[in-house]
Amino acid sequence: MKLARAIHFDESDRNVFHNSARTGEWAISGGFEFSDWTAADLKGKNRQAFSNGWLGLETFGRVTFVAVTQIEPAEMETLTDRLAQHFVDIYGAPSLDAARPVAVRELEHAQDLCEDHGPNTLIAVSRELTDAGVNEQFRTIETEDADISQFAIHGSLDD
Repeated sequence: MKLARAIHFDESDRNVFHNSARTGEWAISGGFEFSDWTAADLKGKNRQAFSNGWLGLETFGRVTFVAVTQIEPAEMETLTDRLAQHFVDIYGAPSLDAARPVAVRELEHAQDLCEDHGPNTLIAVSRELTDAGVNEQFRTIETEDADISQFAIHGSLDD
């Protein structure tokens, strides 16, 4: 089984998200958070989280990039329980029993996104609001195609 882990190339996520995910924590797209948002909600750091933030499953913070990696079944069970509890605590799910199937579906979606990619493949998400709701698109960068210039900010130290 494969799932995604939060990865950082610089400190920018700490500046652009209200709560930044921790490097290495498991992550899912987390688009459900925006299911009842409107254009009026898309301001400042909320807009950044909506536009391209993955949801970390420990801090429930956001991260711009994730990397594909193997996950053990026991870890998946722990994540399922944690996400179900999050649905109860934050979204008002009536019970863990009611929330668990939804958590399973969210994690299965994330697994499906990762399954056909090699280890360390990077994935980015982009979202837009449409008349039908939130539309998510995913872009991958295979490790052999990755080049530091895709992420580096070039400048001069002489300024």
